[in-house]
Amino acid sequence: MIVCVCHRVSDKTIAFCAQQGAAFDDIQLEHGVATQCGKCECAARRIWSECQGRHPIAHLNQEAALPA
Repeated sequence: MIVCVCHRVSDKTIAFCAQQGAAFDDIQLEHGVATQCGKCECAARRIWSECQGRHPIAHLNQEAALPA
């Protein structure tokens, strides 16, 4: 899905960059996310924070590991 309409940046691009360790500022500089109209900033930051490398295990995987 396109998150930043002004620069045609998708959620997959933001997620990939975050997983590779890019800071949000780096994504802004390289792809222009949230640098023009700014309407995408909240969504882009949410995607970035959910996909950062320091969160290697998704919460769904943790829930599945809990005993029934």
